Amino acid sequence: MLIMSIKNKFTNLLFGEKPEEPEPARREPETVDEVPPELASPSAFSMSLLDLSEDHPIFRLHAQRRHEAGYLPAPRICLDEEGVLSPEMVRRELNRLRTVLIAACSARLKAAQGTKKKEEKKKKDDKKKDPKDEKKKHEKKNEKKNGAAQDEGPAVLDAQPFLYLSADKLYAWMLVFPPVGKGAELSREMLYEALVSQEITYGVDTRLIDQLSHNDKRYFNLYLVAKGKPAFDGKNGNIVDNFPRKIQRVLEVDEFDQVDYTSLNLIHNADKGEEICHLIKPTEGEPGRSVQGEEIPAKSGKPVPLPRGKNTEISEDGTQLLASIAGSVEFTGNVFQVKPVLEIAGDVDFSTGSINFLGDINIHGNVLSGFTVQAGGNINIDGVVEAGSSVEAGGDLAVVKGILGDGTTTVQARGSIFSKYVENAVICVRENLQTDCIISSSVYCGGEVLVQSGRGKIMGGWVWAARRICANAVGSQSECKTTVALGGRPCASFEREIVQREVNALEMEMEKLECQPDSPVKTSLLSKTRLKLTAAEMKMRQLEERMQRMAPEEKREGQGNERLECSVAYPGTKIRFGDDAIRLHQIYRRCVATKVHGEILLM
Repeated sequence: MLIMSIKNKFTNLLFGEKPEEPEPARREPETVDEVPPELASPSAFSMSLLDLSEDHPIFRLHAQRRHEAGYLPAPRICLDEEGVLSPEMVRRELNRLRTVLIAACSARLKAAQGTKKKEEKKKKDDKKKDPKDEKKKHEKKNEKKNGAAQDEGPAVLDAQPFLYLSADKLYAWMLVFPPVGKGAELSREMLYEALVSQEITYGVDTRLIDQLSHNDKRYFNLYLVAKGKPAFDGKNGNIVDNFPRKIQRVLEVDEFDQVDYTSLNLIHNADKGEEICHLIKPTEGEPGRSVQGEEIPAKSGKPVPLPRGKNTEISEDGTQLLASIAGSVEFTGNVFQVKPVLEIAGDVDFSTGSINFLGDINIHGNVLSGFTVQAGGNINIDGVVEAGSSVEAGGDLAVVKGILGDGTTTVQARGSIFSKYVENAVICVRENLQTDCIISSSVYCGGEVLVQSGRGKIMGGWVWAARRICANAVGSQSECKTTVALGGRPCASFEREIVQREVNALEMEMEKLECQPDSPVKTSLLSKTRLKLTAAEMKMRQLEERMQRMAPEEKREGQGNERLECSVAYPGTKIRFGDDAIRLHQIYRRCVATKVHGEILLM
């Protein structure tokens, strides 16, 4: 204590005479000159530091205190010294603090300068009121004599803590105004009384309060004196999947320009009772508490339902989604469902016959010539689709070893087709086709044709895609006739061609039957054929009507995005965009073909 006393006296001797030097011109800029260099540096200012203008009333209070007590550090108003608050909150609270602080400093300044003004006003009022009343005049003179020493002297104000609460009442800051005149210096009791008056009872930093009462920088500095407990909302429920919701629809090409067609995994099998996904229940929120002791409510997490679909069930505790049958797990329509799977251990041949199955089909061999495979779901074939066969998938189709046809082989899919190669086959795919090469085939694709891995060639035949065709090479050096077409409705045109062939075949059959001699057999056959022909013609009319309805829709979708991209295009290649077509007579490298303003451009 003795050392501190000596230190304080020494400080007063060194700095106490500074403010008494009469320099009237220094009063206006005095606060600016007192800012320490480290605070004046822009690099030292944080986002939480309140920028005070030169005419702020806090600087007039600071100058008055400095004049009375000697050197005093410049005001520094910082909301977040430790960087614990969010930037958004700091920005919001700085705007509020700026307004509140101006009002508080102005009120303090008015109180510090108000005594003399009140005395002058009283003198003026006394002159106006009852000048002839000697009794009142005598009484007023006595009052003036008795209070002269007090009224005509400087103002006297005790040190005053100023408290600022955040908008959410989670934080409380304190700024202490110094005493004026012979007012009392800051004490520990003053600090706690200020806290009690504002009902700040929770999260008070008592250690800081105790230190603040005798801290050299206790005046004109902002301190975080209380921290509340923020409320934490509960977490929403969540679903943890054991099966994928989306199947990889485009296979990646490796560094050797190869694609692994076995990695597609169209069919994800599950045993009966196997868990498909499980539920993580929502958590309860944790309420908080403001610095004034009020409870801050918290929201509980929202539950989520299990995505239960066909052939699935929920466990007894309500946390698991289980497969009710053995089959393939698929996510469609925001729910998991289990589709039955037909496993073919070998080839589709005479031992199995042609297959028509509502679910998924997994064939571990080949589809031999003359056999048909139809599925309502996905089809996975580990081998080859041979000549003279037919495959139709209601979903995606994967042929690991490729499609080797004879011109009559037909492969259809409502989803996408992935095949090692396509040769001498008719392909109709609603979405995308990805393969290593297409040779002498007719392809109708409602999406994109990707021929960029392996050989990456389109050679001979007809390839029609609604959106885009990407290939390494189109055509051949021998100038074999190759046609690529873009835009329109390829799959709808394919369906119309199939129905038209059916109509033509039935008409020919009718002509043959009419040439035969009359008989009960002829009559029966004619009746059946005529019925089939009527149904086929009706189907043809429906298809044409649908295509007419889709024609305006095609225009609205914005034609012009269709394009052919290839590394090389050989002579003999024909490129079509609707009714417009061009034939190449030379080699084009790094070719991009598109249609702009009705004209086919090669870039």
